Amino acid sequence: MVGFSSFLSQLKQPEYVHVLLNHWPVEGLAAGAFALAYALAVKSLAGRRGALLWLALMGVAAWLTILYGHKGYDRVYAMSNADAQAWLDLHAERAVRFQWLFYLTGCSALAALAASWKRPAWEKPLSVLVLALAVMSFAAGGWIAQAGGQVRHSEFRDGPPSVPASHHHDHEE
Repeated sequence: MVGFSSFLSQLKQPEYVHVLLNHWPVEGLAAGAFALAYALAVKSLAGRRGALLWLALMGVAAWLTILYGHKGYDRVYAMSNADAQAWLDLHAERAVRFQWLFYLTGCSALAALAASWKRPAWEKPLSVLVLALAVMSFAAGGWIAQAGGQVRHSEFRDGPPSVPASHHHDHEE
C-alpha cells in the first residue's frame, strides 16, 4: 500500500503526469493511423469510426501532455544541468511549434466521425485527410520526443542541441 500511496502523491507533480502521458501522442497516433489505414483498406465503416474516435482522443492526450509539460517545466529546468536545460528548451519549443498539428488531427477526426453519420459522402475523404494528419502528427511527435528524451537521458546526447533553442525559461503557462 505504501507504493500505491507514493504513486498517488507523484500524480500531484505535473512533470510526473507529463512523463506518464507523453507516449500517447506518439504511440497512440501510430496505432490510430495504422487502424485507420487498415479500416480504409478493408472498407470497414465501423473500423474507421473506431479509429477516428481513437485519433480524436489522441488530440486530447496531446493537449494534456503539453499542458502538464508546461506546468512541470520550471521544476525540471531547475533540477537540470546546462545541457539538459538546452534540450528541455528545444523540447518545449518543438512542442509549442507543432501543437496545432495534434489539435488539427483530433478535430479533423471528430469532423470525419460526425460526417460518418451526418454527411456520409464526406466521411471517406475526411478520413484520408485525418490519416495524413495523423502520420504528420506522429512524425512531429517523434521529433519532439527525441529532444525530450535527452533531457533526462544523458546517455543519448553528445552535448547540447546543435541548433540553439530560444530560451523558454520565461515561457507562458
